[in-house]
Amino acid sequence: MDIALTYNLKEKDESKPPDYFSEFDSQETIDAITSALRKKGHNVLPVEAGNPDIVSYFRKNRVDMVFNIAEGRAGKYRESQIPAILDYLKIPYTGSNTFALALALNKSATKKILKAEGIPTPRSQLFSRGSEKIDGTLKFPLIVKPNFEGSAKGILSSNVVRDTEELYSRVRDLMKIYNQAILAEEFINGKELTVGVLENGSTIILPILEIDFSDCSGSGEYFYSWKMKEFQGNKEMGLVPHFYCPARLDKNTDGLVKETALKTHRAVGCFDISRTDIRLNEEGVPYVLEINPLPGLNPKDSNFPIMAYAAGMQYEDLIETILLGAFKRRRG
Repeated sequence: MDIALTYNLKEKDESKPPDYFSEFDSQETIDAITSALRKKGHNVLPVEAGNPDIVSYFRKNRVDMVFNIAEGRAGKYRESQIPAILDYLKIPYTGSNTFALALALNKSATKKILKAEGIPTPRSQLFSRGSEKIDGTLKFPLIVKPNFEGSAKGILSSNVVRDTEELYSRVRDLMKIYNQAILAEEFINGKELTVGVLENGSTIILPILEIDFSDCSGSGEYFYSWKMKEFQGNKEMGLVPHFYCPARLDKNTDGLVKETALKTHRAVGCFDISRTDIRLNEEGVPYVLEINPLPGLNPKDSNFPIMAYAAGMQYEDLIETILLGAFKRRRG
């Protein structure tokens, strides 16, 4: 097949905030996906999604399928930009559609869907002005997050607040930086888990990945903050989480966590691939923090490939499975 790979490449720009390009992909990831597809016999055309003439490009260069990992350049619904263009041009693509991508990037709206579907998620409140009266049912500590960001952008260890004064201060600081509503949700103590779902005509729930931060205590980081994600593995900074895949869970809890991830995948309307981040509290309740329909696919560092390897897959098999899932769905 003739495949276009749409992506946004990470850049270096000291005039931007340090997390500005965190959602974008490295050249290593782009090269790895391109190589994997070529090994499976496909002709691959890498396409930078920031190209302002991308509509004209696809009109002139018709392809059988687009392998989409583009995060979009700007806006609250940026992850939907490339799929919207491809829908307009009637070009099939891998992964979720415009609705699911827009929904998943809106943390508050996603939580409403989860609640409606009976899926556990931490209690929360959305601050649009920074002066709203605090919901009296919320229990400290809370963690505050920009509502329309991914890749842990804007999430630091200092975002965990323990009283009203800290909450308002951090909410207003984040509003100034990110110019958007800020979500405050109850911080769940417990195991940090992430679960990958693949669809290729059938549904594959990958082995659960547990991220243990106990060796990171000297860094001051104790959950998947932006700093932890960005500098993961840096020994000098003490950012050396330990990964267990499969996670250290009993059979019943393992099944419950996987069921919760699959329900989340379907509730949000994801296709082909997703990764759901979960906190398992001390009572064994799996709380969904968020779902990522465009999980990172770096062959060395990203969580999704780690789970695929634990399931016995090679990297090129993972990439081919995503592609074939979209192809089978298109034919169906």
